[in-house]
Amino acid sequence: MTAAPNPPLLLEPEQLQPYLTDPRILIVDLSNPASYAAGHIPGAIHLDYADLIRVEPPAMGLLPDEAWLGEVCSRLGLTPERHVVAYDDEGNGRAGRLLWTLAVLGHESVSLLNGGRRAWDASGGPLEARARHPSRGAYSARFANPAAMADKAYILERLGHADLALLDTRTPTEFAGLDQRAARGGHIPGAVNLNWIDAMDPQRQLRLLPDSTLRELLATRGVTPDKEVIVYCQTHHRSAHTYWVLRHLGYPRVRGYPGAWSEWGNDPSLPVER
Repeated sequence: MTAAPNPPLLLEPEQLQPYLTDPRILIVDLSNPASYAAGHIPGAIHLDYADLIRVEPPAMGLLPDEAWLGEVCSRLGLTPERHVVAYDDEGNGRAGRLLWTLAVLGHESVSLLNGGRRAWDASGGPLEARARHPSRGAYSARFANPAAMADKAYILERLGHADLALLDTRTPTEFAGLDQRAARGGHIPGAVNLNWIDAMDPQRQLRLLPDSTLRELLATRGVTPDKEVIVYCQTHHRSAHTYWVLRHLGYPRVRGYPGAWSEWGNDPSLPVER
């Protein structure tokens, strides 16, 4: 008997149902602990978002080292052969950050549950309340895909290149420097703004907008598939979701900047535009 194919990158709630008992699938819930305890997708393992970030003030969303990420993945019961489905209950920014982290590790067998927990509930998907405690794995984490990540040195080197698109996924007021959340307000020079929530449909439980609409939103800002796209926000939480929007649309060169504005806006040696 041939095994069922792995789920697609963007997974609808109805598509997840047949995989709930598939041992190859690892469902990870990044909602807050109280929400998980009240009810979660059957079989889902809870992961605290704090486990995915390294805080070195003022930079608040850096990538942890390989040893720590290996521990986190092992605790989840992850193995290289398993397919990860991630979701949360607040727009999938946390879920996107997990899957982006796995992309940096070279683990590309992943899915984002479109609309997250809200869409699952609206579809009538089943829930369970008992916590799941997986068997510990032995995951060797290596930054096998550095092309998924950008740091400030890389961005500085690429600033002004015609084939670069810097996509700032914060609110328009943050982008303009009116809502200042660092020592300096504004944005990285040359960046364009697309608020991460503008890629979602509030009438459909925060599922992504149709692909054609998303492509138009990006193209009108000069963010086209022929360019390398670097996404950032304040801590690479919101922009991690946008990273997967671009990957879903088939953009071949996409990087996330985990230092984000909490690093860039607090470093007086880096240029800023308002």
